Amino acid sequence: MIILGIETSCDETAAAVVRSDGEILSNVIYSQIKEHRPYGGVVPEIAARNHLAYLNQVIEEALTKASLTIDKVDGIAVTAGPGLIGGVMVGVMAAKAIAAVHNKPFIAVNHLEGHALTACLTNKVGFPFILLLISGGHCQFIHAKSLGDYEVLGQTIDDAVGEAFDKVAQLLDLDYPGGPQIETLAKAGDETRFSLPHPLRGRPGCDLSFSGLKTAVRTLVETLSPLSKKDKADIAASFQKTIADTLCNRLENCLNSHGKGVENLVVAGGVAANLYLREKLQMTAIQAQKKLVVPPPALCTDNAVMIAWAGVERLQAGYVSSLEFAPRPRWPLAEMKAENK
Repeated sequence: MIILGIETSCDETAAAVVRSDGEILSNVIYSQIKEHRPYGGVVPEIAARNHLAYLNQVIEEALTKASLTIDKVDGIAVTAGPGLIGGVMVGVMAAKAIAAVHNKPFIAVNHLEGHALTACLTNKVGFPFILLLISGGHCQFIHAKSLGDYEVLGQTIDDAVGEAFDKVAQLLDLDYPGGPQIETLAKAGDETRFSLPHPLRGRPGCDLSFSGLKTAVRTLVETLSPLSKKDKADIAASFQKTIADTLCNRLENCLNSHGKGVENLVVAGGVAANLYLREKLQMTAIQAQKKLVVPPPALCTDNAVMIAWAGVERLQAGYVSSLEFAPRPRWPLAEMKAENK
């Protein structure tokens, strides 16, 4: 089985072709970072226009690199939500058109499920597993029970962790996207210099919060201004350490409460590309006697490989979407079990 995957939920215009044996035949991404960098974040209207301008050529390139024509593809999978609705609509309409014209199955994929299933492709992880999804727009602990059956165990009550990285990067006058910039800068810093608040630390449950931490960094920056290079590096290192400590503390709670009978801890999403955070989460997983599984960095950030693979698993399970499926700006994973019935 061969699936064409399409991803346009944020600022990556992507298409990929994946085979059901796990071979990635192509993976094409047109990054819009340079268009959004002047604004310090993603501008939805600019993202949608770029998806519209580049998606067709990205799809054609993905097919060409896979040495395939569209008639050899068995299904069309596309991110149908959640995401910036303008971009999601561009991808969904393109996928529907291809599916209708070439009489191919249309598979609407939840973007979050795409992240969740990446480890099933790259590391052959089986259900059930605990998922920590950390990205620019999402931060959740999820019990992945089976395909389409996901229980949200905890989530951020305000900002996502990736958003916090981007906002702090702006405070430090770093380029967008902020996560990689802070990780690089933190290597030259003293992570013990500043004591920052650990949101919800010590409280029961698995929920997270990063708004207060972000505010504390803003206050620190204003107090020290103008910042020296050392100040910036030390703030970046202290902030990154606090994020790691917070995630590990909440992860301990999650595994203590919900880890029984689960072997694998999967960490996915763009922030999972941060090697410092991976190392700290690995230590927590080892202490809990769990195996940490993190996809390769290139498959942690938004990509169409994960969408194509989710399409493979869904089509094999008999889940085919109607061409009437409407794109969704919000699509909680917890809703998927009822929709699969």
